[in-house]
Amino acid sequence: MNEFRSGCSIATTLDILGDKWSLLLVRDLFLGRNTFSEFLKFAPEGIASNILNDRLKKLRFYGILDYRKNPADKKIKEYYLTDKGVDLFPVLHAMHLWSVAHVAFEKHPITQEWIENTLGKSPEAVVSETTSAYLEQRVREFGF
Repeated sequence: MNEFRSGCSIATTLDILGDKWSLLLVRDLFLGRNTFSEFLKFAPEGIASNILNDRLKKLRFYGILDYRKNPADKKIKEYYLTDKGVDLFPVLHAMHLWSVAHVAFEKHPITQEWIENTLGKSPEAVVSETTSAYLEQRVREFGF
């Protein structure tokens, strides 16, 4: 899984994250979804379970996310972003800003709410607040 097309940093990033689903899974983790069933049920894009399984394995292989077994039900894996995964939020936010500025599309209610909640804030402030909130949540839920 660690074969890259070239020595280009952008190509390497795309080799890891450039499919249709990986960044959406990172997005979903920031939105508080953290189980296989939540990824399937709540993502509006409708990922197939075999693709979801593949992407979760790939993102774990590259250290972007990891999981723990649910203490009450060991069959359930609870996924979380590693620090490497948290560092992707500025990328996601920049993609969001570009899309809102340059593409006409019907906004999902979560997207519309995000726009309203971040109105007037600098991108740096949004990134700082969001990553801090995620890290606080990770400490509460996972202990680190």
